[in-house]
Amino acid sequence: MSSPASALGSIILAGGQSRRMGQNKALLRLDPAGPTLIERVIAAVQPWGPVLVVTNTPETYAFLGLPMVPDAPSGAPGQGPLAGLWSGLEAATPPYNFVLACDLPHIKPALLAAMAALPRDYDVLVPRWTAPDGGEQLETLHAIYSKACRPAIRTCLERGQRRMISFYPAVRVRYLDEPALRASDPTLASFRNLNTPAEVDAMIHEGHEGHEEGNA
Repeated sequence: MSSPASALGSIILAGGQSRRMGQNKALLRLDPAGPTLIERVIAAVQPWGPVLVVTNTPETYAFLGLPMVPDAPSGAPGQGPLAGLWSGLEAATPPYNFVLACDLPHIKPALLAAMAALPRDYDVLVPRWTAPDGGEQLETLHAIYSKACRPAIRTCLERGQRRMISFYPAVRVRYLDEPALRASDPTLASFRNLNTPAEVDAMIHEGHEGHEEGNA
């Protein structure tokens, strides 16, 4: 059996516009002396092999010291995360890769480990849970993708289909449902990202409260 490092890597998508935030989310710090959000994500996935960053502004992330590729496989930026996924899978060496957003401040290594431990009899392993409104929530940017997905993704991009799930009908998809997710991450904190300054302030406040309670 292949070792985790040889069989599994990670791709971090850092090509978002961060319009609602008003600044680059990947470089936010919840603690002024702490790591940036993208550094938190990288630290969580590094045990599972090489890490690749997908970005059109490599100078912004040069401090990470990681390999980078642009998110525009057809030479036209702005095609969204599906294009970034294709570009990352094209450049990645391992046959399977975690694909993660760059703004997941509470990503849980235990959940990553549980996902990594499952037999790789799929092309996509994607978490699925029930959102507060009762709808189905797929965590497409906290998932594992096989390089075998590339032809199906490319076809969707050529057709102008840019939803992250556009190519799912053409590949083998395995869903990791809520009970299994909560076994490793009881509050599903891994999937909480940040989109607005108010959400950042709320998370910083929560962190301070938790620290104070822990020292009470």
